[in-house]
Amino acid sequence: MLDRHPLNRTWTLRRPPGGAILLAVALGACAPDQPTTDGTSSGRPAGDDAVVEAPLHQISDGLASGTLSSVQITWAYIERIEALDGELNSVISIAPDAMDQAFAADVRRGSGEALGPLDGIPILLKDNLDAVGMPTTAGSFALAENYPAEDSEVVRRLRGAGAVILGKLNLSQFAGFRNTASFNGSTVGGSPKNPYDITRSPAGSSSGSGVATAMSFAAAAIGTETAGSIVGPSSVNGIVGMKPTIALVSRRGIVPISLNQDSSGPMTRSVRDAAMILDVIAGTDAQDPWSEEADANRHDYVAALDTAALQGRRIGVVRPTTGSRDVWALFDDALDVLSAQGAELVDVPAEEFIDPGPEMRTILLHDFKVDLNAYLAGAPETVPVRTLAELIEFSRSDPRESMHSMDYWVDAQATEGGRASGEYREALAAGRRLTGEEGIDRLLTQYDVEAFVAPTGSPASEIEPDGTPRVGPIPPGPRREGPASLTVTAAVAGYPLITVPMGLVDGLPVGITIAGPAWSEARLLGFAYDYEQASRARVPPERAVEGGAIGR
Repeated sequence: MLDRHPLNRTWTLRRPPGGAILLAVALGACAPDQPTTDGTSSGRPAGDDAVVEAPLHQISDGLASGTLSSVQITWAYIERIEALDGELNSVISIAPDAMDQAFAADVRRGSGEALGPLDGIPILLKDNLDAVGMPTTAGSFALAENYPAEDSEVVRRLRGAGAVILGKLNLSQFAGFRNTASFNGSTVGGSPKNPYDITRSPAGSSSGSGVATAMSFAAAAIGTETAGSIVGPSSVNGIVGMKPTIALVSRRGIVPISLNQDSSGPMTRSVRDAAMILDVIAGTDAQDPWSEEADANRHDYVAALDTAALQGRRIGVVRPTTGSRDVWALFDDALDVLSAQGAELVDVPAEEFIDPGPEMRTILLHDFKVDLNAYLAGAPETVPVRTLAELIEFSRSDPRESMHSMDYWVDAQATEGGRASGEYREALAAGRRLTGEEGIDRLLTQYDVEAFVAPTGSPASEIEPDGTPRVGPIPPGPRREGPASLTVTAAVAGYPLITVPMGLVDGLPVGITIAGPAWSEARLLGFAYDYEQASRARVPPERAVEGGAIGR
């Protein structure tokens, strides 16, 4: 199954004893067909009607009531992936024990021992998160044998809540931090396509997470972001994506770019689903010292959801100065919704947000060398590269990798002094000051607002041939004259933001971003939920254009 992907191991369903399977069938009483013992299925996909466009919370309710079983829905997702992912290239591999996990969840629920709302819920992971039983490739053949000895903290928490770890998702190789030239997707997973129009990019780096969530290949996905890698793909794939405050969610066991900016977060089809996942994955991890304050700042995120959350709240509006006028018009419509929900809108000039590009470049180049070397040093002995320098050499010599440039890696390898470097420490302090103290924090106070809203970005662009020259997000040279995006500002500050579908431009989704200060996830989720419930702006891929976009 899924053998078009070069690293996928053949998946076979290991069925439990005959007597036990009767329990699974009984739990999933409405399942039309169950998979057979050799891993095939008879008839139509079991439970397909129950999973297509079904939000995670609805599936959770079905599992709790007994009208659905985890075996049923897990198999339905696998069959959807097999049937529809071929030209989309969003999934790299299916977990070899996915059905065993699902069966175990059904047994727990049947025994009255459910682990919580996520028990039995299938979730897909971006392939830079460690999960036992599958290689963590970061999209590179250098990590083809990177089978971790333990789960990342995010996966440990998801498993502890009973979630079915369904498989691994394609991504921009090393989360997009390899080169400035166009490189859509990865060498391992291929070139992913946008399900609304397969000639368009699904954006990066969490491209597979965006596509798979939009296509109902799982109840939800986990993405990672350093500067836009969750919210960008979420916007262009028409889903909800949240990047939490840095280290609210542990980064242990995730292939890094920068511990100063890396965060993992949910990518879902509804705000409630994002809150449900964040409730599970947020919290302090002793093995990620940066997360020391997480427990003290976490909340009950589902409890924060309120259709009156915007009533009487002052919201800062950051209007775009460039881009599509169609997006501007869509944003105006979104602002009308916010106003109708009782928000008081306050214009905040985009020019107030100063470009932190020079500082971010220095931070990311130094951090990548330090943090990647630390991750590789702890990788299994089967991994042939133990440092960034060895990764560069591998990628120059391996014919599966050598066709792509690697200027970010070369520039990162050339840095000296790591986090003790004077240049680095100066850039880190200046970047945080520009984006935090003198940026978001100052503007919240100056304009007396609780959060900012802005368009997340433009509709999906056409896929460029690999190797097409680009400037990249962190070009060398002087500070850009134009204003920084809300996404980049929040990235350098380490602050949270969420994107929610805002509608379509020429059949392509665009999101609205809501951003705030550190640890404001509960407030942002409340605002996002209020907007989402009032706007109902998400349009699934198959309804975006007549006949569906896939195969156009």
